Amino acid sequence: MNKKFWATTFTLSGSIIGAGILGLPYVFAKSGFIAGLFWLVVLGAVALFINLTLGEITLRTRGRHQLSGYAEKYLGKWGRRAMFFAMIFGIYSALMAYLIGEGESLSKLLPGDIPPIIFGIMFWLVMTLLLREGLKGLKKIETWGVIAIIVIILGIFIRFVPLVNPANLATWNSANFITPIGVVMFALLGFTSIPELRREIRGQEKLLKRAIILGSLIPIVLYVIFSAVFVGVFGTDITQIATLSFGPVVTILGIFTMLTSYFVLSFSLLNTFKYDIKASKKKRFLFASLVPLIFYVLVTQFDFISFALVLSIGGVISGGLTGILILLIAKRAKSNTRNNKKPEIEVPLNWALIVILSLVFIMGIILQFMH
Repeated sequence: MNKKFWATTFTLSGSIIGAGILGLPYVFAKSGFIAGLFWLVVLGAVALFINLTLGEITLRTRGRHQLSGYAEKYLGKWGRRAMFFAMIFGIYSALMAYLIGEGESLSKLLPGDIPPIIFGIMFWLVMTLLLREGLKGLKKIETWGVIAIIVIILGIFIRFVPLVNPANLATWNSANFITPIGVVMFALLGFTSIPELRREIRGQEKLLKRAIILGSLIPIVLYVIFSAVFVGVFGTDITQIATLSFGPVVTILGIFTMLTSYFVLSFSLLNTFKYDIKASKKKRFLFASLVPLIFYVLVTQFDFISFALVLSIGGVISGGLTGILILLIAKRAKSNTRNNKKPEIEVPLNWALIVILSLVFIMGIILQFMH
């Protein structure tokens, strides 16, 4: 495989691995590790299928679009509005969670009694400056960021696996069985980066399917290792931002994971306003950069919502609605063969499968709010 393949693979992995990984041990501990693993495998398979389906859509469709653009092309204005809401809700939830997580992580890592909000704002400033590099900066950050994440997680595993208590991993709490759904869905979200993958691998589209599969599986494997170590060592005594449980050294992992995903999501948000909304440069900057900062300052200052709850709500609403819309878009794109290209990826899809997967997403939303 060549550099373009690995850059594309790591772009997807890097966009998936974000604040979600830091919340998984906390919810796995509440539900029991076995229950958490069950949801990760089931929802991971669904997310992989949706990622491949979206990959097919990007290869079939001529022109350059983000998700809301594909929705309008195949579903009309209502589809565009629904997709835009799902994307914006999910991305803003993620960016807010990353700023909360980075602020708290940097505050614990660095000396001095500086409030987390100051570090969160500093992190936001650095990410805003990096957005100017565009796709070149995206490739650089994703490739090295994901490699760093893999190395750090494997280092954590090697260092702390002797401390793991197997009894902590053989747990199942029926009362909290559905607790992980929202955070797991959030941890698997990477839909917004798929249109960028299509651009990155241009000229070698036949490799996109493998890049999506590998890029989707890498996070799942790392999630299992990461959660097993934390739950195995700490049992139910885990902080909402898991890396803070181990102290300063492990906190670096959280900083890396949120850094890579923050950049990819900001870049996707910028492109959504640029290509699909046709917003001016000033408005693109306002919505992609300043709005997340304003939300962060508000929820931090007034203590509106916790880190884990941001992940859960963002995961079920954005992930569920986006997943359903992608399935509907794919069905319409497959029937529009006259104006579209023959794609290098073809995913089997019928109405029965669409209904079943849509019910999975809808039930996820209902269960999250009932819990």
